[in-house]
Amino acid sequence: MAARTLKLVDTAADQRRPVIEMRGVSKTYRTRDGDVPSLKPIDFTVAEGEFVVIVGPSGCGKTTLLKMLAGLLQPSDGEVVVEGKAITKPHRDVGIVFQTALLLPWRNVLSNVMMPVEVKGLPRAEYEQRALDLLKMTGLEGFERKYPWQLSGGMQQRVSICRALVHDPKIVLMDEPFGALDAMTREKMNVELQRIQRETGKTVLLITHSIPEAVFLADRVMVMSARPGAIAAVYEIPMPRPRTLDVLADPRFVEMTQKIRAHFSDAHID
Repeated sequence: MAARTLKLVDTAADQRRPVIEMRGVSKTYRTRDGDVPSLKPIDFTVAEGEFVVIVGPSGCGKTTLLKMLAGLLQPSDGEVVVEGKAITKPHRDVGIVFQTALLLPWRNVLSNVMMPVEVKGLPRAEYEQRALDLLKMTGLEGFERKYPWQLSGGMQQRVSICRALVHDPKIVLMDEPFGALDAMTREKMNVELQRIQRETGKTVLLITHSIPEAVFLADRVMVMSARPGAIAAVYEIPMPRPRTLDVLADPRFVEMTQKIRAHFSDAHID
């Protein structure tokens, strides 16, 4: 089925200050075999404190989009704006969480969390207390001196989330953060992430292949089409927060996942 274009306006988000803006952003990779279009021109805005989830088939340019927001990759055309400033290089206003925790095995939990503080040359005494507070908030108090191999997969991802938040970024970018976890741990981490975002008030942009995960977490879900990727639809999620796993049986949840799934046929997506 061809992706249908649909825009549902999120009036609550529209009233908040825009933090992320993509203005006519496209990306084409140049290779020896010729140009490879990755993203068609994309326009969207994410408001302060909003939780937006991007869902789409493999290879549609989701990760490319996140890299441009982080300043790790430059667009071929258009402009990426964060906090009113055009992004041309890596910047401090983002924290990034990857699919795997990527913790350094020779560093303990606290030392792993403090890595961005060291890299950015921030005052250690001030940010170490923030790191300890984050570990406490995520249920890792008492594990500060443990090493990655002593933690479960879910606990390692909690450490990576703390690491992304320790320098107090305005935006958290998450690329399939729970894709490597088993189903039960993934559900628990979705509940945990929702709580962390609510308590910190961070603006979050998360990528996933899982439609149920997208609907559970998001204020809005952006649906991307196959490569070269474009925004095919934007759905506002009408269910109130906080959400528990009971919402998975809510008729509104089921209806929304079915609407989003209808955009995909043979595409690789859950």
